Amino acid sequence: MRALVLAAALFAAAPAFAESASTTATLADAAKAPASRTIIDGASWRCEGASCTATGGSSQPATRACRRVVARFGAVSAFTWKGEALSAEQLTACNAA
Repeated sequence: MRALVLAAALFAAAPAFAESASTTATLADAAKAPASRTIIDGASWRCEGASCTATGGSSQPATRACRRVVARFGAVSAFTWKGEALSAEQLTACNAA
């Protein structure tokens, strides 16, 4: 019985874990957003306007992931990799690379 209750609690908490580990990018120029799914380092990116989200992806620092996205999509105004949001200073460095 305890196992069932524990499993139910973990299942209920799963969406919270998924949300905290989100991967998103806000493009500075929505016109550069890809029209179809794009794979970058194993992450599957989909964009609607300037807002892009990804699932999956290799284990790497958020700053490197940002540089890889910028190389394909252009400058970003916000970037979060697996729940780690980049600071304004990190974004500046990412866009300069």
